[in-house]
Amino acid sequence: MIHRLGVLSDTHGRTASCARAVARLREIGVDAIVHLGDVGTRAVLEELVGEPPAQVVFGNCDDEDDLGPYAACLGIAVHHPLGRLDVAGRSVGFTHGHLPAAVASSIGRDDLLLVGHTHRITDERHGRTRVVNPGALFRAGRYTCGLIDGPDLRVSWIDVGHDEAT
Repeated sequence: MIHRLGVLSDTHGRTASCARAVARLREIGVDAIVHLGDVGTRAVLEELVGEPPAQVVFGNCDDEDDLGPYAACLGIAVHHPLGRLDVAGRSVGFTHGHLPAAVASSIGRDDLLLVGHTHRITDERHGRTRVVNPGALFRAGRYTCGLIDGPDLRVSWIDVGHDEAT
């Protein structure tokens, strides 16, 4: 069962940022990792391989025809355009956020919806559904990933630090 979920988004091929985020989430002891899209490259997918298992949806900047089969080959579960997980008995949906139909199908159904796309940390309520964006690992003033913890779905943001070349 998943009690602690690590969430990252919008890496846009920045492998070093992804590696730092995944290392921090593993250090914290998450049970699963979700990438919310705009992965960018195969190298970013490779950073997600290992324990805990990773899951991914794709964003508007991803080549699904290339990245989808490669993710599956690496053992990364692909749930595009919308995935769902049980986190400590609560329903958590996840999507990139650029497809209104995917977002709408989660609002009112899931306890929590995780989205990326905007490169901004957000935490809002839409009816019964809390909508959270963990921020981004590229093109953001602060590079962050998220931690969803326990049955009350506590959310915290983890600073990852910028790449030297950014």
